[in-house]
Amino acid sequence: MGVASAAVAIEISGPNDGEVAWTIELPAADRLTLDTGELQDRLAAAVATVRAAGGSTCRLWIGHVEPSDDALAAEFGFTAYRDLWQLRAPLPAAPSDLAVRPFEPGDTDAVLAVNRRAFGWHPEQGAMTADDLRARQAEPWYDAAGFLLHELEGRLAGFCWTKVHPGGGPPPGDIPVGEIYVIAVDPACQGRGIGGPLTLAGLAHLHSRGPTVAMLYVESDNAAANAVYRRLGFRHHHTNRAYVAALSGRARDHTEPAGANGGPRRIERAD
Repeated sequence: MGVASAAVAIEISGPNDGEVAWTIELPAADRLTLDTGELQDRLAAAVATVRAAGGSTCRLWIGHVEPSDDALAAEFGFTAYRDLWQLRAPLPAAPSDLAVRPFEPGDTDAVLAVNRRAFGWHPEQGAMTADDLRARQAEPWYDAAGFLLHELEGRLAGFCWTKVHPGGGPPPGDIPVGEIYVIAVDPACQGRGIGGPLTLAGLAHLHSRGPTVAMLYVESDNAAANAVYRRLGFRHHHTNRAYVAALSGRARDHTEPAGANGGPRRIERAD
Protein backbone atom coordinates (compact mmCIF):
# COMPACT_ATOMS: atom_id res chain seq x y z
CA MET A 1 0.00 0.00 0.00
CA GLY A 2 1.17 3.53 -0.72
CA VAL A 3 0.01 7.05 -0.09
CA ALA A 4 -0.85 8.17 -3.60
CA SER A 5 -3.09 9.87 -6.08
CA ALA A 6 -3.74 8.33 -9.47
CA ALA A 7 -0.57 9.87 -10.92
CA VAL A 8 1.65 10.69 -7.93
CA ALA A 9 2.96 8.40 -5.22
CA ILE A 10 4.94 8.73 -2.04
CA GLU A 11 6.92 5.58 -1.30
CA ILE A 12 7.06 4.38 2.31
CA SER A 13 9.16 1.48 3.56
CA GLY A 14 9.73 0.01 6.98
CA PRO A 15 10.19 -0.85 9.68
CA ASN A 16 13.86 -1.62 9.03
CA ASP A 17 16.83 -2.35 11.26
CA GLY A 18 19.51 0.30 11.62
CA GLU A 19 19.64 3.97 12.53
CA VAL A 20 16.56 4.80 10.44
CA ALA A 21 13.53 2.56 10.82
CA TRP A 22 11.31 4.16 8.18
CA THR A 23 11.85 5.92 4.86
CA ILE A 24 9.39 8.18 3.06
CA GLU A 25 10.43 9.06 -0.48
CA LEU A 26 9.00 11.42 -3.06
CA PRO A 27 10.82 10.85 -6.39
CA ALA A 28 11.85 13.84 -8.49
CA ALA A 29 9.39 13.10 -11.32
CA ASP A 30 6.51 13.12 -8.84
CA ARG A 31 7.72 16.21 -6.95
CA LEU A 32 7.57 18.21 -10.17
CA THR A 33 3.84 17.51 -10.53
CA LEU A 34 2.87 18.76 -7.06
CA ASP A 35 2.21 22.22 -5.73
CA THR A 36 2.99 22.97 -2.08
CA GLY A 37 -0.53 22.24 -0.87
CA GLU A 38 -0.62 18.84 -2.57
CA LEU A 39 2.78 17.95 -1.17
CA GLN A 40 1.63 18.94 2.32
CA ASP A 41 -1.40 16.66 2.05
CA ARG A 42 0.67 13.69 0.93
CA LEU A 43 3.33 14.19 3.56
CA ALA A 44 0.67 14.42 6.24
CA ALA A 45 -0.83 11.12 5.10
CA ALA A 46 2.59 9.44 4.94
CA VAL A 47 3.61 10.66 8.41
CA ALA A 48 0.27 9.48 9.81
CA THR A 49 0.87 6.04 8.30
CA VAL A 50 4.33 5.74 9.89
CA ARG A 51 3.01 6.90 13.28
CA ALA A 52 0.10 4.48 13.09
CA ALA A 53 2.57 1.63 12.52
CA GLY A 54 4.53 2.54 15.65
CA GLY A 55 6.68 5.44 14.60
CA SER A 56 10.43 5.77 15.25
CA THR A 57 13.26 7.49 13.39
CA CYS A 58 12.19 8.35 9.86
CA ARG A 59 14.08 9.58 6.82
CA LEU A 60 12.34 11.73 4.22
CA TRP A 61 13.78 12.01 0.71
CA ILE A 62 12.43 14.71 -1.59
CA GLY A 63 13.66 14.51 -5.17
CA HIS A 64 14.16 17.73 -7.12
CA VAL A 65 13.65 19.70 -3.90
CA GLU A 66 12.04 23.13 -4.18
CA PRO A 67 12.87 26.23 -2.05
CA SER A 68 9.67 25.90 -0.01
CA ASP A 69 10.22 22.25 0.90
CA ASP A 70 12.46 22.83 3.95
CA ALA A 71 9.78 24.83 5.75
CA LEU A 72 7.13 22.29 4.82
CA ALA A 73 9.21 19.37 6.04
CA ALA A 74 9.87 21.23 9.29
CA GLU A 75 6.13 21.38 9.93
CA PHE A 76 6.27 17.59 10.39
CA GLY A 77 9.45 17.68 12.50
CA PHE A 78 11.95 16.91 9.75
CA THR A 79 15.41 18.50 9.64
CA ALA A 80 17.53 18.51 6.47
CA TYR A 81 20.87 16.71 6.79
CA ARG A 82 22.02 15.58 3.34
CA ASP A 83 21.98 16.95 -0.20
CA LEU A 84 22.56 14.71 -3.18
CA TRP A 85 23.23 16.69 -6.34
CA GLN A 86 22.43 15.56 -9.84
CA LEU A 87 25.00 16.99 -12.23
CA ARG A 88 24.66 16.98 -16.03
CA ALA A 89 27.06 17.48 -18.93
CA PRO A 90 26.74 17.49 -22.72
CA LEU A 91 28.07 14.57 -24.79
CA PRO A 92 30.44 13.90 -26.42
CA ALA A 93 33.02 14.80 -23.81
CA ALA A 94 36.78 15.07 -24.25
CA PRO A 95 38.46 11.79 -25.23
CA SER A 96 40.28 9.58 -22.74
CA ASP A 97 43.47 7.59 -23.33
CA LEU A 98 43.11 5.56 -20.13
CA ALA A 99 43.27 1.79 -20.67
CA VAL A 100 40.00 0.15 -19.58
CA ARG A 101 38.30 -3.19 -20.11
CA PRO A 102 34.79 -4.54 -19.46
CA PHE A 103 33.84 -6.31 -16.23
CA GLU A 104 34.14 -10.10 -16.22
CA PRO A 105 32.62 -12.53 -13.67
CA GLY A 106 36.00 -13.17 -12.08
CA ASP A 107 36.33 -9.49 -11.17
CA THR A 108 33.66 -9.54 -8.46
CA ASP A 109 35.95 -9.81 -5.42
CA ALA A 110 38.34 -7.13 -6.65
CA VAL A 111 35.48 -4.75 -7.48
CA LEU A 112 33.90 -5.23 -4.06
CA ALA A 113 37.23 -4.67 -2.31
CA VAL A 114 37.86 -1.41 -4.17
CA ASN A 115 34.26 -0.36 -3.60
CA ARG A 116 34.58 -0.90 0.17
CA ARG A 117 37.80 1.09 0.36
CA ALA A 118 36.56 3.91 -1.86
CA PHE A 119 33.11 4.22 -0.24
CA GLY A 120 33.75 3.31 3.38
CA TRP A 121 32.22 6.67 4.32
CA HIS A 122 29.10 6.27 2.16
CA PRO A 123 25.84 5.23 3.90
CA GLU A 124 24.64 3.01 1.03
CA GLN A 125 27.28 2.30 -1.59
CA GLY A 126 30.00 1.25 0.83
CA ALA A 127 27.96 -1.71 2.09
CA MET A 128 27.51 -3.37 -1.32
CA THR A 129 27.83 -7.16 -1.12
CA ALA A 130 28.31 -9.84 -3.78
CA ASP A 131 24.57 -10.50 -3.67
CA ASP A 132 23.86 -6.79 -4.14
CA LEU A 133 26.22 -6.68 -7.11
CA ARG A 134 24.64 -9.73 -8.74
CA ALA A 135 21.16 -8.29 -8.19
CA ARG A 136 22.10 -5.05 -9.96
CA GLN A 137 23.73 -6.98 -12.78
CA ALA A 138 20.49 -8.92 -13.22
CA GLU A 139 18.56 -5.70 -13.93
CA PRO A 140 17.41 -5.21 -17.55
CA TRP A 141 19.53 -2.07 -17.95
CA TYR A 142 22.82 -3.76 -17.05
CA ASP A 143 25.45 -3.83 -19.79
CA ALA A 144 28.79 -5.47 -18.97
CA ALA A 145 30.40 -3.47 -21.77
CA GLY A 146 29.57 -0.33 -19.78
CA PHE A 147 31.17 -1.58 -16.54
CA LEU A 148 34.73 -0.39 -17.17
CA LEU A 149 37.76 -1.44 -15.13
CA HIS A 150 41.20 0.16 -15.02
CA GLU A 151 44.16 -1.85 -13.79
CA LEU A 152 47.47 -0.49 -12.59
CA GLU A 153 50.55 -2.59 -11.91
CA GLY A 154 48.55 -5.80 -12.10
CA ARG A 155 45.72 -4.84 -9.74
CA LEU A 156 42.37 -3.14 -10.01
CA ALA A 157 42.85 0.58 -9.48
CA GLY A 158 39.32 1.78 -10.21
CA PHE A 159 36.10 1.21 -12.09
CA CYS A 160 33.43 3.25 -13.86
CA TRP A 161 29.99 1.65 -14.03
CA THR A 162 27.59 3.27 -16.48
CA LYS A 163 23.86 3.10 -17.07
CA VAL A 164 21.66 4.33 -19.93
CA HIS A 165 18.24 5.81 -19.16
CA PRO A 166 16.13 5.59 -22.33
CA GLY A 167 13.95 8.63 -21.61
CA GLY A 168 10.33 8.94 -22.61
CA GLY A 169 9.03 9.48 -19.07
CA PRO A 170 8.06 12.64 -17.21
CA PRO A 171 10.78 15.21 -16.42
CA PRO A 172 13.53 14.92 -15.35
CA GLY A 173 13.56 11.54 -17.16
CA ASP A 174 12.06 12.78 -20.41
CA ILE A 175 15.20 12.55 -22.58
CA PRO A 176 17.77 9.75 -23.02
CA VAL A 177 20.55 10.26 -20.48
CA GLY A 178 23.75 8.34 -19.86
CA GLU A 179 24.61 7.97 -16.20
CA ILE A 180 27.94 7.54 -14.48
CA TYR A 181 26.27 5.11 -12.10
CA VAL A 182 29.27 4.36 -9.84
CA ILE A 183 32.85 5.52 -10.16
CA ALA A 184 35.48 4.42 -7.67
CA VAL A 185 39.25 4.80 -7.39
CA ASP A 186 41.12 2.73 -4.84
CA PRO A 187 42.40 5.13 -2.15
CA ALA A 188 45.84 3.52 -2.56
CA CYS A 189 45.86 4.82 -6.15
CA GLN A 190 44.47 8.28 -5.54
CA GLY A 191 46.62 11.22 -6.54
CA ARG A 192 47.73 9.47 -9.72
CA GLY A 193 45.30 11.22 -12.06
CA ILE A 194 42.93 8.29 -12.58
CA GLY A 195 39.53 9.73 -11.65
CA GLY A 196 39.14 12.25 -14.46
CA PRO A 197 40.29 9.99 -17.34
CA LEU A 198 38.24 7.10 -15.95
CA THR A 199 35.12 9.30 -15.93
CA LEU A 200 35.86 10.36 -19.51
CA ALA A 201 36.16 6.71 -20.55
CA GLY A 202 32.71 6.12 -19.12
CA LEU A 203 31.34 9.17 -20.91
CA ALA A 204 32.76 7.93 -24.22
CA HIS A 205 31.00 4.61 -23.74
CA LEU A 206 27.72 6.33 -22.91
CA HIS A 207 27.91 8.53 -25.99
CA SER A 208 28.49 5.42 -28.12
CA ARG A 209 25.12 4.16 -26.88
CA GLY A 210 23.28 7.24 -28.17
CA PRO A 211 22.67 9.78 -25.35
CA THR A 212 23.82 13.35 -25.87
CA VAL A 213 23.49 14.20 -22.16
CA ALA A 214 25.32 12.62 -19.22
CA MET A 215 24.48 12.78 -15.56
CA LEU A 216 25.72 11.56 -12.21
CA TYR A 217 24.90 11.94 -8.53
CA VAL A 218 27.37 13.33 -6.02
CA GLU A 219 27.23 14.42 -2.41
CA SER A 220 27.00 18.21 -2.25
CA ASP A 221 29.85 18.43 0.29
CA ASN A 222 32.28 16.23 -1.66
CA ALA A 223 34.42 19.17 -2.74
CA ALA A 224 37.16 17.11 -4.38
CA ALA A 225 34.77 15.13 -6.57
CA ASN A 226 32.75 18.20 -7.48
CA ALA A 227 35.91 20.02 -8.57
CA VAL A 228 36.82 17.13 -10.88
CA TYR A 229 33.33 16.94 -12.36
CA ARG A 230 33.22 20.67 -12.97
CA ARG A 231 36.49 20.49 -14.90
CA LEU A 232 34.92 17.74 -17.02
CA GLY A 233 31.96 19.96 -17.92
CA PHE A 234 29.32 18.88 -15.39
CA ARG A 235 26.97 21.45 -13.90
CA HIS A 236 24.32 21.24 -11.16
CA HIS A 237 20.89 20.21 -12.47
CA HIS A 238 18.84 19.59 -9.31
CA THR A 239 19.09 18.50 -5.68
CA ASN A 240 17.60 15.50 -3.89
CA ARG A 241 17.43 16.30 -0.18
CA ALA A 242 17.23 13.99 2.83
CA TYR A 243 15.59 14.94 6.11
CA VAL A 244 15.26 13.05 9.38
CA ALA A 245 12.73 13.13 12.22
CA ALA A 246 11.75 11.10 15.26
CA LEU A 247 8.09 10.30 14.66
CA SER A 248 6.30 9.15 17.78
CA GLY A 249 3.85 6.30 17.48
CA ARG A 250 0.16 6.74 18.20
CA ALA A 251 -2.93 4.65 18.35
CA ARG A 252 -4.33 3.66 14.97
CA ASP A 253 -7.83 4.82 14.22
CA HIS A 254 -10.33 2.91 12.13
CA THR A 255 -9.37 4.75 8.91
CA GLU A 256 -5.73 3.58 8.94
CA PRO A 257 -5.16 0.00 7.77
CA ALA A 258 -2.53 -2.13 9.45
CA GLY A 259 -0.55 -5.15 8.32
CA ALA A 260 -1.44 -8.74 9.03
CA ASN A 261 -2.76 -9.17 12.58
CA GLY A 262 -2.66 -5.43 13.11
CA GLY A 263 1.14 -5.18 13.13
CA PRO A 264 3.48 -2.92 11.16
CA ARG A 265 4.21 -3.78 7.55
CA ARG A 266 6.34 -2.82 4.61
CA ILE A 267 4.47 -0.28 2.50
CA GLU A 268 5.29 -0.11 -1.18
CA ARG A 269 4.62 2.44 -3.87
CA ALA A 270 1.12 2.51 -5.30
CA ASP A 271 0.29 4.39 -8.48
